[in-house]
Amino acid sequence: MRQPNSNGKSKINLLPYYFLLPSILLIIFINVYPMISGLIYSFQSGTTSKSGDFVGLSNYIRLFTMEDFWHSLYFSSVFALFSVIGSYLVGLGLAMLLNKDVPGRGFLRVALLVPWIVPSVVSIVGWRWLLGDQNALINNMLGVFGIEPILFLSTEGWAIFSVILIKVWKSFPFMMISLLAGLSTINEEMYEAANIDGAGRFKTFYYITLPQVKGISIVCWILMTIWCFNDFETIWLLTEGGPANATENLIILAYKYTFIKNSVGIGSAIAIVSLIILMALATLLLRKQSDDK
Repeated sequence: MRQPNSNGKSKINLLPYYFLLPSILLIIFINVYPMISGLIYSFQSGTTSKSGDFVGLSNYIRLFTMEDFWHSLYFSSVFALFSVIGSYLVGLGLAMLLNKDVPGRGFLRVALLVPWIVPSVVSIVGWRWLLGDQNALINNMLGVFGIEPILFLSTEGWAIFSVILIKVWKSFPFMMISLLAGLSTINEEMYEAANIDGAGRFKTFYYITLPQVKGISIVCWILMTIWCFNDFETIWLLTEGGPANATENLIILAYKYTFIKNSVGIGSAIAIVSLIILMALATLLLRKQSDDK
């Protein structure tokens, strides 16, 4: 920052940079240093006890020939896609409802935040109590009607469905609050003009509501996609990537290779590939947002 001195010449004022220095150092220590370290480890054949030798791109070449990597990438994509779509649709519907003058709106705004506020460990324990095994609450209720127990977390198809459902349940409050903030900024005169012109609810929603919340929607999609790709706790606490690795995403795969199979190089390579995928996706969505303006 430059400020004019008594001679009319400008000089650099270093005081603001001194105030920013602690925050910059903290960001470097928390974010930049681990990322650079992970990148270095991905080019080595190390373990958790020693760094190992430099192997170049060998870890990446091996990575792209591993069947479990492609399976994890596929599941990560499916998990992120359906979790984002599900949480967005539920969040948008509830946001549109709470944007109206409905009875108990204040209470509902607080109550619907519970899935987002409750710690993941607590909520997952509750879900395991509901779905965990053949003696879980939902299976006991199904048994009352003569329906055979469903192994929600022990059958591949049901396990995938269950982790996506629970992720949607945990994530929709974020979408709801964000979209509610966007809906509250829409000028009511636009709806009044559309009503005078005879536009129905669908056309009003499609031509007014969606375009007005498009910007905040893209930001929510990017953030939620990143969170879904990097979601370790939800899947690990529910299934630990099982059954038969059916719910194993890239982050869990990286964890297993690093700390269970003791292959830090492969684990770091998986993490770097995940970072590149997420950065590319975020760049595409942000570019799409800027092109539509």
